[in-house]
Amino acid sequence: MEIRDNLKYTKDHEWILIEGDVVTIGITDFAQNNLGDVVFLELPEAGTEVEQGETVGTIESVKAVADLYSPVTGEVIESNVTLEDEPELVNSAPYEGGWLIKVKVDPASLDSSELMDAAAYQALAQ
Repeated sequence: MEIRDNLKYTKDHEWILIEGDVVTIGITDFAQNNLGDVVFLELPEAGTEVEQGETVGTIESVKAVADLYSPVTGEVIESNVTLEDEPELVNSAPYEGGWLIKVKVDPASLDSSELMDAAAYQALAQ
């Protein structure tokens, strides 16, 4: 299971990469492994307002359908449209090509105790 030190994590197994006031969001290697082969994703469109902890889409695998939750509050500025044709990227490259959305973030939501560093997530995912 790969856990990267430069990311923040949630108890719902999402990761975020913080780059100024934009965060990239995806699901962790642990999550994609437990889901199995991803076959479909429903993601919010650019311009959609998202709230921390609220459902923002769904991910469907051969095993289950699961909700996706936003780890931050802000406005979606980009969805990974490549996943419409290649949902398997979530499995093969969860931290690169398999990212889900980019959000222009409300900085206050980055101070949340809901976000964990790599060590805390490692303890949760074991």
